[in-house]
Amino acid sequence: MFSSRDAFENDFCPVRDELLGEMYRANANGLPLLVESVSSETRAMLALFCYRRSHLHSLAVAIAASCTERDLIQLGGRVGSTLYALSREPAARSTPSSSYGNRKPITLSTKPLSTFKPIEDEVDEDDTAEAVTA
Repeated sequence: MFSSRDAFENDFCPVRDELLGEMYRANANGLPLLVESVSSETRAMLALFCYRRSHLHSLAVAIAASCTERDLIQLGGRVGSTLYALSREPAARSTPSSSYGNRKPITLSTKPLSTFKPIEDEVDEDDTAEAVTA
């Protein structure tokens, strides 16, 4: 079993970046099909990998729901046990796997950030006379 220090020092995604992206964008119906395409040990490593990243937390819980408790604990220790328990809670199953469902809306200001005095571009006759003679 890895110590938590080893887990962070040797942290790498156990699947291709493309597959992780597909899982991240998948809806609740498509995610189980993608998860089933990965072996059970790799699935547990992927759930732990995602759990260590706050923006992938809901994906980690969804992936962990398809893992055995033994695999998660063997690869993640206490974190794996916690992740297994989270994935078995009824509230965890009802949350959408998409990361967009939990986001707060973004509000933008409708007022200008600051106002500037217009630049007055007056030509100084003395400067132009010096430039012409030089």
